Amino acid sequence: MTTPQDIIRRDVLAMTSYPVPEATGYVKLDAMENPFELPPTLADQLAERLSGVALNRYPAPRPGALIDKLKRVMHIPAHCDVLLGNGSDEIISMISVACAQPGAQVLAPVPGFVMYEVSARLANLEFVGVPLNADFTLDTGAMLAAIERHRPAVVYLAYPNNPTGNLFDENDIERIIAAANRSLVVIDEAYQPFAGHSWMPRAGDFDNVVVMRTVSKLGLAGVRLGYLAGRPAWLAEFDKVRPPYNVNVLTQATVDFLLDHVDVLDAQASQLRAERLKLSQAVAALPGAEVFPSAGNFLLVRVPDASATFETLLNARVLIKNVSKMHPLLANCVRLTVGLPEENTQLLAALKLALH
Repeated sequence: MTTPQDIIRRDVLAMTSYPVPEATGYVKLDAMENPFELPPTLADQLAERLSGVALNRYPAPRPGALIDKLKRVMHIPAHCDVLLGNGSDEIISMISVACAQPGAQVLAPVPGFVMYEVSARLANLEFVGVPLNADFTLDTGAMLAAIERHRPAVVYLAYPNNPTGNLFDENDIERIIAAANRSLVVIDEAYQPFAGHSWMPRAGDFDNVVVMRTVSKLGLAGVRLGYLAGRPAWLAEFDKVRPPYNVNVLTQATVDFLLDHVDVLDAQASQLRAERLKLSQAVAALPGAEVFPSAGNFLLVRVPDASATFETLLNARVLIKNVSKMHPLLANCVRLTVGLPEENTQLLAALKLALH
């Protein structure tokens, strides 16, 4: 009898699936989601719009009107093209598949977003992780040396970085772009609504740079839409490996509608930036807590015992992310999503129990 062990790749058999914990009944502060719901009036208008969507038809593979609106609202340079994905995860997968020549490598600072490595390995690409400095800044010398040694097909730079939350120095990024003249540099701006800085205005200025974003952190994590902006020559090649109907009709209609109301989402992001500052100051005042600077909608915090802190909060029905085992630089670190004011109050109360 044939079994999965007879057919499935050995490296896949050795993997574990991406962990998503059950969150029912918890204050959910583990996944960097925007905690705000749509205002009721706007939600009603969206429901009316979605009621008219033709669910019996395949979605447009390249919805021109939506892409044009996205370019206009998100200030994407006119000479850049845009590729849509089912979240930025799918775009990372497309890049991996398209660049998976024999022996090709993907390079990124670590700790960083885990899907860079996961997608690379699933496409049979070698992943090269370059450790950050102890303060989570780029080790630019090590990055340049790794680029010279490995000649990677793709270099990922998250701006800001996840899970550390910091923005890498622009001059360091420029040096990496210049050195990676035989690589594609993907600048990942998933948390741009909270950062105050962006490479998007320069997306078409370099031969080897594309900028990737998602609408998830704007408050639309549930609809799953990512987008890649850059010179048409790059995006035309990635489009060849895009599944033909990858962005469904409900997602397209939802994003099209809410781009007309992006001021509401921007206001929510502004509130979260203010809450981030208050939460950062309050957590930093707790005994044994070291809070790192963040340009995202989350905080990286080093505590005396990450596992004990995680369990104490779990018992208090507050769900956070224990990242302490992801990389040695993250020893005893937890990641806290910035929530609603009342959620942050519950988080602080639980942290006081854990760090008394």
